[in-house]
Amino acid sequence: MLVAVIADTHMTGGRRSLPGRCVDLIESADLVIHAGDIMTVAALIEIEAIGTPIRAVAGNMDEWELRDRLPDETEMVLDGATIAMVHDGGAAAGRLARLRSRFPDADAVVFGHSHIPLHERRGGFQIFNPGSPTERRRAPAHAMGLARIEAGAVEFEHVVLS
Repeated sequence: MLVAVIADTHMTGGRRSLPGRCVDLIESADLVIHAGDIMTVAALIEIEAIGTPIRAVAGNMDEWELRDRLPDETEMVLDGATIAMVHDGGAAAGRLARLRSRFPDADAVVFGHSHIPLHERRGGFQIFNPGSPTERRRAPAHAMGLARIEAGAVEFEHVVLS
């Protein structure tokens, strides 16, 4: 199973859209997961229109109508692997252990908020922040992620978009 992983798209009122390569990767995926800060219901509809099924969580910048539609966190089983998702993974210090404690049954946690790509592993557990395809802030480039999941094993990779 191929999963496109995005977060922090901050799309509002047509001012910002996903880069073409990001859209291409979403189209080729079996599922897209979005770790929050989509911003508006209209932006979610725009991503849904790409045609790939989407699972998303609410972010701190999302409008209230969107927050009413999306959970704050979720866990999903994909081809035998349990993937949890939350927008804000908290402070960098102790993050991996904290997310492991928060989602004890997960094989991996996907999160956003910082816009900074990150992938950490310890003892068969992983945390992954895809970065942002649209608003890099302090990150060196716009980025997203891909997750290849097979028979309970998850392999993440970052994709630099600019």
